[in-house]
Amino acid sequence: MTSEDRLSQMNFNLTRRKLIAGTASAGVLIAAPVRKALAQARVQITEGNFQPIPIAIPNFVPGTQGDVDVSNGIAGVITNNLKRSGLFAPIDQSAFIERISNIDVPPQFQNWRQINAQALVTGRATRQGDGRLKAEFRLWDVPASKQLTGQQYFTSPESWRRIAHIISDQIYERLTGEKGYFDSRVVFVDETGAKERRVKRLAMMDQDGANVRYLTRGADLVITPRFSPSTQEITYMEFGQGDPRVYLFNVETGQREIVGNFPGMSFAPRFSPDGQRIVMSLQQGGNSNLFVMDLRSKSTTRLTDTPAIDTSPSYSPDASRICFESDRGGKPQIYVMAAGGGSAQRISFGDGSYSTPVWSPRGDYIAFTKQGGGQFAIGIMKPDGSGERILTSGYHNEGPTFAPNGRVVMFFRDLGPGPSLFTIDISGRNELKVPTPGFASDPAWSPLLS
Repeated sequence: MTSEDRLSQMNFNLTRRKLIAGTASAGVLIAAPVRKALAQARVQITEGNFQPIPIAIPNFVPGTQGDVDVSNGIAGVITNNLKRSGLFAPIDQSAFIERISNIDVPPQFQNWRQINAQALVTGRATRQGDGRLKAEFRLWDVPASKQLTGQQYFTSPESWRRIAHIISDQIYERLTGEKGYFDSRVVFVDETGAKERRVKRLAMMDQDGANVRYLTRGADLVITPRFSPSTQEITYMEFGQGDPRVYLFNVETGQREIVGNFPGMSFAPRFSPDGQRIVMSLQQGGNSNLFVMDLRSKSTTRLTDTPAIDTSPSYSPDASRICFESDRGGKPQIYVMAAGGGSAQRISFGDGSYSTPVWSPRGDYIAFTKQGGGQFAIGIMKPDGSGERILTSGYHNEGPTFAPNGRVVMFFRDLGPGPSLFTIDISGRNELKVPTPGFASDPAWSPLLS
């Protein structure tokens, strides 16, 4: 195993729970508030005309000469995160008038007003005598000449990217009023090789494409990976010898277990919000119905009983309802029903067919794939079917998944040679390609890391 592989493994296994568990661990993180003030610089998120907020993010001050790379790296990750969100416009460092050398004194605000910065981030990274890394930051409201917030963290040096994501979330939340989504992961299907002999491996990465880790070897076909609410387990399907199997994979230990080896085909397993159940579609003859399995008792309950194809179930955040795809009306549409089964209400009525519905973590929207007129569109609608909005359309867009704060949707697009991952804001703005090592499909976004 290379040093880079070890770094990736350490970053993936480090959770906030471990970080705050105690100071004896090498992976400890301690967060302490420095100072807070009322915000004047705020991002106003609207669906109309929108201008990203200009923000200045100088390189962090290194505690010693040996801390330069980490200090610059933290500032770079924060800059990239905020820029890719589409809500912030980081100012090029070449425009800076003032050089930050001491974060413990207020900046010269007139120097930052002169380059139109509305917010300023200053920080410092210092290796401690016990080997830990101390990272500090302060967020300043430039127009009001006030500090908005500040934190300091202690962690293992290998976890500097985690710290950068956590700081990014702090800045995002303080300036938008919404939770951030940067300290999260994405599980996806990595695809390599010729199209007719494509090898598909289960892979996981940070939301910005860093720290890619392969979870399966590619000997068998894997599809529909999904995170549990705890972010420590993934459920997915594998097509190997015999019937497809639904697996649970533990991110922490690397161990996997079979959820069930069901007769016939099983599809699209997904966790309940409490992580105690998995809902899925099981094929029986020419139709398929929805079933839920209790992971403790392994008991299975049937939720639908129709001669149609019911698939792609997804729970509402409060676990009271399930949205799913069904062709019971003649072609695939989106339906909503109580989580325990019963009558279902159709909510999609536009032209074309609707598939792969997924409920937003904040409960306000259901994302979907819509096919019609030779186009594949990614869209959202409210849970009652109103307010349908197409975010992007083109050739073979599919598989939407929400960021933990419900603000951004990730999906995959295949333009011919192979699929790639993309993100787009729920307003339909800021479509971006997500960097991956090769072709990538079927993404699923984790909750914020715990």
